[in-house]
Amino acid sequence: MTSALLDATWISLRVALTATVIDVLPAIALGWWLARRSTLLRTCVVTVVSLPLVLPPVAVGLVLLHGLARDSAGGRMYEAVFGHPAILTIDAAILAAAVMAFPLFVLGAREGFASVPRRLERVAASLGASQWRVLFEVALPLAARGILHGAVFAFARALGEFGATILVAGRIPGETETLALAIYDRFQHFEDAQAWGFVGVSVVFALVLTFAAERFLRRRSA
Repeated sequence: MTSALLDATWISLRVALTATVIDVLPAIALGWWLARRSTLLRTCVVTVVSLPLVLPPVAVGLVLLHGLARDSAGGRMYEAVFGHPAILTIDAAILAAAVMAFPLFVLGAREGFASVPRRLERVAASLGASQWRVLFEVALPLAARGILHGAVFAFARALGEFGATILVAGRIPGETETLALAIYDRFQHFEDAQAWGFVGVSVVFALVLTFAAERFLRRRSA
């Protein structure tokens, strides 16, 4: 039990952290773009980006499964780059978690950039600052709270991902078995005592992350 719990916890943390890191640049870039646009295209992009939040996770997993299959273009490209198939590996779990967490990161970044007064950006530009300098020295620091808030919840979402992960990564103990997959497996085999152990660790992570985000929000609104 202890070994399986440690393995599942480590794999979950590795998957969630890597997935969040993968999301950083595209989420911040897209969040900035969304905060600066008010067109029909923006609405369409938000709709598409939000799909993982409203679709059943297994539906997203099925799309990923076909997209990463060895006979698909995506699967062949992945295997050519990394030298092994993506399906039934921890890489597949990371990709699934990154896709499911991406909307939360983007929406947090969008809110962060939306809170930045455009007047400050215009003043910086009028003083000769380039667009990139305005972004990195004005917009990003002021939007940091919103971005970090999105990152925290994206990490939490990736940490608890189940539906998409089980389709593309399966449940391989010590390799792809996350806390969520371990809970499901123990429940399926009527091992309730062990299942509650995994639930306990998951609850601790959830409480810590939610508490941190709430404190962050309180500081932001103060």
